[in-house]
Amino acid sequence: MAKTYRKGKENALGRSDRAPLSVILLRFGEVEVHLLRKKIRNMHLRVSPPDGRASLSAPDRMPIEAVRAFAASKLDWIRRTQAEVRGRGPGIPFSYLEGERHLLWGRGYPLAVVEEPGRAKAELLAEKILLRVPPGASTEKKSALLALWYRSILRQAASALIPQWEPRLGVRVNGLCVQRMKTRWGSCNIRSRRIRLNSELVKKPFCCFEYVVVHEMAHLLVRLHDERFRALLDRFLPDWRERQRRLNDFPSDPIV
Repeated sequence: MAKTYRKGKENALGRSDRAPLSVILLRFGEVEVHLLRKKIRNMHLRVSPPDGRASLSAPDRMPIEAVRAFAASKLDWIRRTQAEVRGRGPGIPFSYLEGERHLLWGRGYPLAVVEEPGRAKAELLAEKILLRVPPGASTEKKSALLALWYRSILRQAASALIPQWEPRLGVRVNGLCVQRMKTRWGSCNIRSRRIRLNSELVKKPFCCFEYVVVHEMAHLLVRLHDERFRALLDRFLPDWRERQRRLNDFPSDPIV
């Protein structure tokens, strides 16, 4: 059974029910958060395009004071993400034109577009993300090329990082999958010993990516997000809480 965790929550213990029990509008000045009560164990916060609607799923029995405190602690992230989402509008969020900045390992790089015959290619060159595309290439083709490159970069990084952590944790990973995931940064199938990683991690600081890899590998030792699991992370990655916070708060393409 695959164990997962999601953006905007502190520690996931399982999947949530789909049907909300109630909806409450929380107001923090100009920020509105739509609270959905569900039969879950932890809180999940998201900002959705195109209007930047902020939604918070919370356990049905959690005191409203605790829910409001959690939402209030995330106001800066909500404002940043809403501004980004609303500024981009619906559809493809980028134009993929010369000079447009794109993230790689937490740093923004300007895009350089070269139209030339031959095979399309993306690479990091001279502090720029270089896209070599056929003349007249559409925005969609540029987007697909960059996404393919991102997945390749992340797979290479994970393929190098996992063997470094296997002897330290005393585990063996049998397979790796990199793909775009809507709500999860990663997951681990304990039975097959396979790890899935969200390709969007390549836009986050490398330390956040490493945290996700170690987090998923740790599930091969401890299945649940319990005290034993947290103690395991404390032992091998003492600053994991700070990495988790950066992962969820770092401004990038929102996961929706």
